[in-house]
Amino acid sequence: MTARRPFLAGNWKMNPASAAEATDIVQGIRAAATAEVAALDVAVLPPFPWLVPVAGLLDGVPIDLGAQDCYWEPSGAFTGEVSARMLGGWCRWVLTGHSERRWIFGETDEMVVRKTRAALECRLGVIACVGEREDEHERGETDDVVRRQVRAILDAAREPHDAELVFAYEPVWAIGTGRNADPAHAARVMGLMRSLVAEGLGEGVARGTRLLYGGSVKAENVGGYAELEDCDGCLVGGASLQADDFSRMIEVVGGRYRR
Repeated sequence: MTARRPFLAGNWKMNPASAAEATDIVQGIRAAATAEVAALDVAVLPPFPWLVPVAGLLDGVPIDLGAQDCYWEPSGAFTGEVSARMLGGWCRWVLTGHSERRWIFGETDEMVVRKTRAALECRLGVIACVGEREDEHERGETDDVVRRQVRAILDAAREPHDAELVFAYEPVWAIGTGRNADPAHAARVMGLMRSLVAEGLGEGVARGTRLLYGGSVKAENVGGYAELEDCDGCLVGGASLQADDFSRMIEVVGGRYRR
């Protein structure tokens, strides 16, 4: 049994449409998160407008707050951006390198590294996302893509910091498509990711680094990933907007430690 604590993070993306709906989601998962507090970590990552109201709902509740993105400069004339420094101190987590940021908004590996470094310097835990596009997957380039992305992010982690770096494997062809990656495929890639962390930061760090799977994760399939040796939980997209479904997932992933 791994000593790494299971972790389930809900990425709400550009949802929901109102603060009232955000409140309903949080209230709907509070009971499950509280019941499983001894077994796993839970986080929700709302869009920026809902961070403040959601933060108020999480007072005294074992659910961490995270943001979906950040900018590397601490302040300045960067219209529309939110800096890691602004998020530090009240958010526990931030995503970097999500596939939608890479492929819709054109973020490069260099930009992801700068965001990751800034977040770690601000003592924000980072969930750094890596994964291949469908065309890269079909050409057998998965390992090459993952190696490039992980090694780039590890450059940001070599500098001294007091925050946790978590990696999430999210094959782009599985994001929001309903085509979740076969657990055997995920296991192989995540094993590669752990070996890359060992190569870059040492075996001890690699053994303690949490790896998540993301890509069409649902209550019906989360158990298959929770059983994998190198998978320590999941980064959940659309299903995290359904309180009943996300609560079931919390119970399933929490069950890893109860056995």
